[in-house]
Amino acid sequence: MSIFTEAKNSTAYLKAGIMGFAGSGKSFTSAKVAVGLHKHIKSDKPIYFLDTETGSSFLIPQFEKSGIKLAVSHSRAFINLLNAVDEAEKDDAILIIDSISHFWTELMESFKKRKNIDRLFFQHWGIIKQEWRGFTDRYINSKCHIIMCGRAGWEYSYEKDAEGNKELLKTGTKMKAEVETGYEPSLLIEMEKVRKEEGKVGGAFSHRAWIIKDRFDAINGECFDDPGFESFLPHIQRLNLGGDHVGVDASVDSTGLFNTDRSLAERLKKRDILIEELQAEMELRFNARTDAGKKERIQWLKGMFATSSKTAIENLPNSVIEDAITKLKIEGEQTNG
Repeated sequence: MSIFTEAKNSTAYLKAGIMGFAGSGKSFTSAKVAVGLHKHIKSDKPIYFLDTETGSSFLIPQFEKSGIKLAVSHSRAFINLLNAVDEAEKDDAILIIDSISHFWTELMESFKKRKNIDRLFFQHWGIIKQEWRGFTDRYINSKCHIIMCGRAGWEYSYEKDAEGNKELLKTGTKMKAEVETGYEPSLLIEMEKVRKEEGKVGGAFSHRAWIIKDRFDAINGECFDDPGFESFLPHIQRLNLGGDHVGVDASVDSTGLFNTDRSLAERLKKRDILIEELQAEMELRFNARTDAGKKERIQWLKGMFATSSKTAIENLPNSVIEDAITKLKIEGEQTNG
């Protein structure tokens, strides 16, 4: 049975990410998107707000004006992030997360507290990232609309100047969370605060939204000043709203692979064992301390493998090496018999 089926749009829910530095308009824009989406899909459910910064308090008038009920949870605990997604999905509610950055920090701090350590080392990251996947799997697969806000951070890299000296330079921005979190949204927006009159102290600001990623490529690369819901509507309209939502099947993994010969790692490990076993049988069969024994050994290898090269033999299929070992053992028994 094929693992492939006919392609269709199976993304029925908005999975948006909004990142930016302080004052860039992340929270305000997320509220606009949530309110607009609520009206667009004609929802009668509340909007859920998972608040790590008390920002929801300042947005209450916006929701009251729209006549939409806002339900808030104040927490930075990663476990409550998981619970929030589960509850929003169960209640068919739109969920705002503000800010995802705090949950990543809390998860790391909780790990250090649990292990009674002051800093994280290389061997810890695999465990922490595995726990974080509990959120990203929910984010992608959950049957609810999620608008995830995150603080922006700088990306750095070393570049050589004209004299060949390395300088550490800012090369871009990223969402402050686990390093791959920014890859998850289908719509990723970066907010920035822009002075309306360049160089004028005390002048008014605009909040500019840059579309960093739009998987439908409807507004990819565009920017909007003081954006509203309509700014992002070209992406939202292309969702399979009201239809089936199929995420990524996280229930199937490849753990069984490592117990079978389909695994490259297992094949290589088995090959090493077979080569050692072949060498041991060869030592029993031929006396490598005499010229005659060495000659017999080489002749046998060429007769069996058409080569006496150790490298060439090591790259043969495991089954061929196994056959050679079996033949050596039989010949040895016949000789000794």
